Amino acid sequence: MTRLRSFSFFVVIAVSFFAAVVFYQPKGDPVEDRISHLTHIVRCPSCEALSVAQSNATSSLAIRREIDHKVRAGISDTEILTSLQARYGERILLSPSSRGVGVILWLVPVIALVTGAYVVLLVVRRVTH
Repeated sequence: MTRLRSFSFFVVIAVSFFAAVVFYQPKGDPVEDRISHLTHIVRCPSCEALSVAQSNATSSLAIRREIDHKVRAGISDTEILTSLQARYGERILLSPSSRGVGVILWLVPVIALVTGAYVVLLVVRRVTH
């Protein structure tokens, strides 16, 4: 029974830590936050697997300036991303599309998470019986 209590305590601490990390949002300038978010999800066209925020390539600097200008002009994130996709193609975004084959890439982590939770539940039940 002591093992179960210590396991339960560990689970509560882990879930609390996870929730704090996920839901913590520091206060900041909304315009700068939008610019930062967009530059982190747009891929550098001349680099391999880097965002424009991480790259110092000329193309990344140009895209960062363009994003900054468009955000300050009041253009929505969707419009900015759509214009970048029209110019550079679907690969300009670091995250997979939520359409077509991209759906599979979004579903795999969810399925893995649900399966892991089920396995943990089975282990907890086995330990308690």
